[in-house]
Amino acid sequence: MEDLGNKFLQVVVALAIFAAIIGLIMLIVDRAPKSFRDKATVIGFLAPAAILLVVGMIWPAVQTSLLAFTDRDGNLNGIENFVWMFTEPTALITLRNTVLWVILVPLLASGIGLVYAVFIDKARGERTLKALVFMPMAISMVGAGVIWRFVYAYKGPEQEQIGLLNQILVWFGGEPQQFLLDAPGNTFFMIAVMVWIQVGFAMVILSAAIKGIPMEIVEAARLDGASAWQQFRDITIPSIRGALVVVITTITIITLKVFDIVRTMTAGNYDTSVIANEMYTQAFRANEPGRGAALALVLFLMVLPVVVYNARVLKQQRQIR
Repeated sequence: MEDLGNKFLQVVVALAIFAAIIGLIMLIVDRAPKSFRDKATVIGFLAPAAILLVVGMIWPAVQTSLLAFTDRDGNLNGIENFVWMFTEPTALITLRNTVLWVILVPLLASGIGLVYAVFIDKARGERTLKALVFMPMAISMVGAGVIWRFVYAYKGPEQEQIGLLNQILVWFGGEPQQFLLDAPGNTFFMIAVMVWIQVGFAMVILSAAIKGIPMEIVEAARLDGASAWQQFRDITIPSIRGALVVVITTITIITLKVFDIVRTMTAGNYDTSVIANEMYTQAFRANEPGRGAALALVLFLMVLPVVVYNARVLKQQRQIR
């Protein structure tokens, strides 16, 4: 009987949230319909999406937020899960790794993609060169993790190497290395996999933005004697700033949620875990759903400023236009 009452309460809360969302949508509609029929039409079109949003996102988010303040038995424990997160050595390593991923992946992927887009712009075989760099985007994260796990594979010094990177080291007279076992270098080797995947995305978006720069501006700069570097610094970068912000923020959000690569290559062992992987480990392996929920909440709070900043930049660009 108690379970039935809890389920009924959950349904009531979900319906209340749904009604609040519908009311909010109606308030922000630019031109509010006057007649009841028009209002019913708007609600009818928006209701399916709103229901899915409530059931699939908002309600689970509320439950996760509440779960973050409970222990493994479901009892409230205040902020103990967050204290664990910022005091436990293994949790601190997880946060450190996440910060490294978030700093290095967007910068390297965007930088390499931008440089590549500039150099192959209007070059012979541009389409082929773009396709080669973009191909890793067609591979799943798990597939990329498996591929690069073989690239980093290690065998003893007296054995024949099956990993490409170690075989190259042996050819040049070096000793094979345990790339995925030795911390903290193993984190950087996994970051390289994510960069390899995301460079293609950055290159395509930035290349399209570069082609949208008016040729009159470029020709005027050349006539004024601007060098290639000055053209890149003073014309290309300012002209593609919007696309650059979108690329960096998008890759940042993807990187914050990285899970597949880490789980496939090391399962978070050897000091390589990140927040998303540790969230899964705590919730489903260590039987600590409260800690997993706390990690999920922190991950959401880390993603939120990036999303807000991206939205503000896009809004400013629309106002300029």
